[in-house]
Amino acid sequence: MLAPCLGRDDVQRALGEALDESRWVTVVGPPGSGKTLLVRHTAAGRTATSWVDARNLRSIDDLLVAALESLDSETAPGDSLAGALGRAVDGRECLLVLDGLDLDATDAGPVLQSVLEATSDARVVVTSRTTAGEPYESVVRVGPLPVPASRAPLEGPAVDLFVRRVRAAGRQVDLAAQAHEVRRLLSATGGLPLLIEQVAVQSALVGLSNAMSTVSLDQAVDSAHDLLDPSSATALRRIGLLDFQVGLGVLARVLDVTVPEAAELAGDLVRRSLVEVDAHGRFDMLSPIRGRARALATEDDVRAVRAGLVSWAEAHAPAHDNFGAADAEWLQDLPAMRQAVLSACADPATRAAGYSLANRIFSSLYTSMRARDAVEILEGALASGDGPPGLGAQIARRAGIAASEVRGTYEGLWLLDRSDQHASSAPRPEEQLAKTASIRAEMHLDAGDLASAEAEARRALSLDPDGSISRQATRTLADVYASQGRFAEATQAATEAIPARTTSDERWIDLSLRTVLARIALEQGRIAEAVAGTRAVVVEARELAEDRVGLLAETMLRGLDPTWQPSEVVRETLPWAVRLPVLAQDGRDLLVSGQPQLAAGLAADVVALADSARLGRDGVEARLLLGRALVELGDLDQATTTYLTALDQCATMRLPLRAADVLDGLAGVARARELPEARALAAAAFALRTPRMAVRWGYSADYAVVPASRAPAEWFDGDDLSAGAVPLVTAIFHRPTSAPSSVLDALTAAERQVAERVAHGLTSRQIAEELFVSPRTVDAHLTHIYRKLDINTRARLAALVVDSR
Repeated sequence: MLAPCLGRDDVQRALGEALDESRWVTVVGPPGSGKTLLVRHTAAGRTATSWVDARNLRSIDDLLVAALESLDSETAPGDSLAGALGRAVDGRECLLVLDGLDLDATDAGPVLQSVLEATSDARVVVTSRTTAGEPYESVVRVGPLPVPASRAPLEGPAVDLFVRRVRAAGRQVDLAAQAHEVRRLLSATGGLPLLIEQVAVQSALVGLSNAMSTVSLDQAVDSAHDLLDPSSATALRRIGLLDFQVGLGVLARVLDVTVPEAAELAGDLVRRSLVEVDAHGRFDMLSPIRGRARALATEDDVRAVRAGLVSWAEAHAPAHDNFGAADAEWLQDLPAMRQAVLSACADPATRAAGYSLANRIFSSLYTSMRARDAVEILEGALASGDGPPGLGAQIARRAGIAASEVRGTYEGLWLLDRSDQHASSAPRPEEQLAKTASIRAEMHLDAGDLASAEAEARRALSLDPDGSISRQATRTLADVYASQGRFAEATQAATEAIPARTTSDERWIDLSLRTVLARIALEQGRIAEAVAGTRAVVVEARELAEDRVGLLAETMLRGLDPTWQPSEVVRETLPWAVRLPVLAQDGRDLLVSGQPQLAAGLAADVVALADSARLGRDGVEARLLLGRALVELGDLDQATTTYLTALDQCATMRLPLRAADVLDGLAGVARARELPEARALAAAAFALRTPRMAVRWGYSADYAVVPASRAPAEWFDGDDLSAGAVPLVTAIFHRPTSAPSSVLDALTAAERQVAERVAHGLTSRQIAEELFVSPRTVDAHLTHIYRKLDINTRARLAALVVDSR
């Protein structure tokens, strides 16, 4: 329940009217004037509100990231933060509140203005000490509460707030007998609600006559600090040094007391309105109070906070650098762990300990799919300076893993290069170089460069002196072989890498390999085996809190067993390499349930995201889904383009079984178009599967085109597609015409549709609605169009479309 918003009826009414009339409202007032409470009261009962605590944000990037997180959204690789925020708020009934934003330090005004200009219904409220002065901004000013004049009656909201707060602290106020003291104290507060509360608590403790006449919030905090016993005063100063909410476990270490003692000290500060506590029992401070408490802190306090955080982190981080579950207790205090790691790394004397902590917490962050947090912490550790070479190599390598998931598959390569630099000084350089080669192999695998993935995995095995990386590198090889339809080699590699005796070290490798074996069973038609194997992986992963591997296996199980009840996950929080398979399966479910339009839109999103993140295999899977949905919708032109693009990718990546799926899709399109090559296309798909003992399943089973007796010989080189196969297949669907050439011929069918609608003056959101895709997909098409046509504006594109007519 919100505290009463006393004496603010007029301002609250003005704010309500401003919210009805304006898309951007800035609530301005001095610290302690109650801006936040006013916005909370006014926003209550309106549309959904997304709240950003911007009090400690000092850069525009930090602000945009925090806003995206509050909206359960984020950027795709290659996206701009401002563009992502625009898409997140546009077309959404949500009020974005940026509370305590320093508009001057962040220079957020122009960015907010551009977001509003690019959207039609985004709505923002800012609480701040200053205004931005932008055209879209409407300002509501919040001043102090009126304080009764010397001869006026002792009444009004300032008096009511003072009396309520004194009574809440266990004392009574006799306004008649103590009128002089009440007037003196209220006059000193200047009518600022936060100051009134501070003076009221002080009065309840020492009496009205002994309470100090403060003229600023700083003096109020100083006075409160002076009245505290030594332990509580220390707690106030040290909490002020923390920039984040903190649980009792962390607080006890920082204060160097037991947990019950920490609870008592924190509770005392809460009662005095110096500290806030939320519904989850986590403690925080208002920014003005924190600023003064920090100024009061001594060097001993600073050292104690740093030592306490590191002590807590050492006690709660996993003991081994390869252990760590997604349900680790310390994840609830992740900001404290981040601060402990970075503060330890900042001091050369404790940097080795900071590096060790960063390394030990990675497994929990990775399996809980907090790649963004992982890359921030690990890159921060590396930026502090070089630590022990062996640890430095491992941290840089793991930072590369996380960066590739957050920013795009190959965005972590430079960190792997840095890992190799550290490795050259490590006691066992070959071991570190082998581990880094293994991670490069994984990146190439995600990107669909299977040849490079296999080469790097083999290099890792050849460099590994003691076999410490052999299981992971062999797991990569098993995945490469399975993707290429080399099932005997994949099975052998998986068998070699699965340990005969179960250990707690890197259990994810065992679970991942068993998922690969289940996938092989599926490709070869052993459905019951595939279901049983995948189900066992999911159950065991849940027991071990191996969220990442478990979710990937469960995604596969969803397509095999319609009775399976999947876990509830927030898609927007997942790393791209996990999110895209989950979204693709969501699309398949939509298609099965008879919603091809929604399936096509979601598939198009996954295609755009996979291409921007350079997740090659996911892009192929998404195009297979998109092609199938487009066929269902009767859009054979766009389905053809989608399938042909997928076929080209399959040939480049050497994915013969997915190429077979594409050929089946093209056979279905050819039959619908009454093209004589339909049976030849089906025969080519059959020829790719037969030597691999694979069967049709999924989308391929939907196209019942009887194959010809033999596939065209020129399409094949042994058991694989020949170098000329893709152009030959493409030629089937692109017969020569006498139509004059156009500059727009370089565009795909989907890109042409977007270009035509741009020429009609439609916005990205309007185009998305017409084509049943997301605005992100439209923006991706526009990026490709601009690059192909060497232009950079919508106006120029519209002109080219008109000229082509």
